[in-house]
Amino acid sequence: MAVGGPRPLSIDRQSPVPLAEQIRRSIAAGIEHGTLQPHSRLPSWKDLAAQLGVSRGTVQRAYEQLIDARMIVSAGAGGTRVAGRAPPRPSPDTLPAPLAGQPFSGAAVDRPLVFQMGLPSGSAFPAPLLSRLRRKAVRRACETLAAAPDPTGEAELRARIAAHVAIVRDIQCAPEQVLVTSGFSGGLGLVLHVLGLAGKAVWTEEPGFPRSRRALALAGARPVPVPVDADGMDVGDGIARHPDAAAALVTAGQQAPLGMPMSPERRHALLAWAATRGAFVIEDDYLSELQLEGRAAPALASLDRHGRVIHIGSFSKTLSPTLRLGFVVAPPALRMALAEAAAMLAPAPGQALQWALAEFMAQGHYLRHLRRTKRLYAERSQTVLACLEQRGHRVQASGLAVLLSLPADADDVELALRARAHGLAPAPLSPWYAGASLRRGLLLNVATLDELSVAEACDRLCAVLDRRGRD
Repeated sequence: MAVGGPRPLSIDRQSPVPLAEQIRRSIAAGIEHGTLQPHSRLPSWKDLAAQLGVSRGTVQRAYEQLIDARMIVSAGAGGTRVAGRAPPRPSPDTLPAPLAGQPFSGAAVDRPLVFQMGLPSGSAFPAPLLSRLRRKAVRRACETLAAAPDPTGEAELRARIAAHVAIVRDIQCAPEQVLVTSGFSGGLGLVLHVLGLAGKAVWTEEPGFPRSRRALALAGARPVPVPVDADGMDVGDGIARHPDAAAALVTAGQQAPLGMPMSPERRHALLAWAATRGAFVIEDDYLSELQLEGRAAPALASLDRHGRVIHIGSFSKTLSPTLRLGFVVAPPALRMALAEAAAMLAPAPGQALQWALAEFMAQGHYLRHLRRTKRLYAERSQTVLACLEQRGHRVQASGLAVLLSLPADADDVELALRARAHGLAPAPLSPWYAGASLRRGLLLNVATLDELSVAEACDRLCAVLDRRGRD
């Protein structure tokens, strides 16, 4: 089958360009030139790999990069198709090379899939209540159309967020230090712009969130992978590798993807390094207080006495990513710079949604929702752990996910792709490593177990894993 229509897709094995990148470029060119029409179906990764004589993982990486660029979409059983409208691609000379092996949480799908990372439970989302509050807020917004919204966020929501993080994250801040953003990505984008990290080294966790590394690369920074152990990021190793780094990006509350909190000793060491070197610590508090065992570890920002921690939070995993609401708690010295950047580049989302969320929090609904979902996720996590352990698999809790360990010779990317055919979307662990992967595994988000029973989901997954043993 010719992917490019009249001009068959071909690869040059003598070229210094990686095979996955050659495949990505060829398909992207076909889409841009109209050879591949919107909604046309592409070969499966397995079929295309067989046609080209390459590994399935190579095709998978090309497809994942095209999905991230919204040039193609994965529709589960409907296969992979060209997007309805293919966006223009920037010149490859203006951007860093794409990162290979993005986790599946970036894939565009029609609905959340079982075990898909990065999403909360859809069934637990308080849609009727939030809809009612939003309708009320829209009426209010229509009555104040002449008023210019605050680009840093509505005062009511900023005050509610400041009160909330004081209660559940031990962060003492003024509402003026809070900026409302378009999710975590919007907050990180503002922070990276203000810090001006182009050409500078930034510590990142190894393993760590690939999209955060990508964001740093797009900002011109140089990510420096620092190993993670049972106590979180190894600060001593980071100092040995690059003591003069300009910043560190950490998930101190629950390390992503392994799930452990950063130990008190490591927290103090990281803050001492930042204060001594004049560096900033960007705290990705992606799960906030949704730690399933015991009381949530306090935020790193709660220990900061020198104004070096920039705390980024989000409502994407506690409520829904469709809200696109997040926030930054800025050190006082950076507040004005971040406010100016927000006003010029990325103002806070619409007033009505902010007012609705502020009222939702003011009436105590948000804390009650968190308590309910924490119980729900804890029950699901324990059930998945027990179910897979009974089937002889090595598993451990990892935040809202269960991490299933695989043998060193396993291809976790290929296994994750195979699981798609069974309606599952586990994320492979290996792409979370910037260097040579030390571990192979699958990350199973327990929050997205709305459509299948735990037993059925585990049965489907084990069928995929058992097939690997027979291949």
